[in-house]
Amino acid sequence: MARLRKTARREQILLELQHHPHVRTSELATRFGVSTETVRRDVEALSQEGLIRRAYGGASIAPMGAQPPFGERDRARIEERAMIAARAAELVRPGEVLMIDAGSTTHQFALSLASAARDLTVLTNSVAVASALAQNETIQVVICPGDFMAREVGIYGAETIDFIARYNANRAFIGASGLTAGGITEVNRLAVGVKRAMLRQSLESYLLVDHSKFDVNLPATVEPLSALTGLVTNEQPTGPLAKALSDARVEVHVAG
Repeated sequence: MARLRKTARREQILLELQHHPHVRTSELATRFGVSTETVRRDVEALSQEGLIRRAYGGASIAPMGAQPPFGERDRARIEERAMIAARAAELVRPGEVLMIDAGSTTHQFALSLASAARDLTVLTNSVAVASALAQNETIQVVICPGDFMAREVGIYGAETIDFIARYNANRAFIGASGLTAGGITEVNRLAVGVKRAMLRQSLESYLLVDHSKFDVNLPATVEPLSALTGLVTNEQPTGPLAKALSDARVEVHVAG
């Protein structure tokens, strides 16, 4: 059997966990024709993305309500998220007012804006986003008040949502933990109200997610797909998700 590439191995691990609650590292190594250390690295990478949970001797499926902290997510899939961020930045025009929520992909988006955009006003609930944008002196940053959540490096709560409601924007750019034919899904329930408020106060709304978030159903639904103007991602959606996006008239922008 030919050895599988890294991406193919990790997809196989996820597929296996859809049918079995636990997989053993040694068995996967034998099946893939690689060392147990290689499989451990695969498991660690998938765990950092919140897709699985490391377990004794192998891996188990991640519970629906679990998500690694911002710092771990921010180090995962950097290449894909940087491509998505660069593509999203192309949608922005000088002089616009933007809303950007807290998240690892929106942080990459802020870094792209800081290096290329000019004359923007950006409202955000993310300390990481605000810090990235502060590198560009032509971007005015408005940071939301509220309760700081260190795990997300973001600000949440009723005060945050009330503050957002006082502003209007040309475009909102948000991230999410999942995307299904039924809508945008989220594991962080505190983030749901903030995302909804930003979508509501913006003329156009864009979701920035990589393909690993496709067909991921989570406890909270932010909004149906019809709330979006566009999706910026790294792979073309397929199947029921692609049809639902088309039916909702969501324009798909594929990075790269």
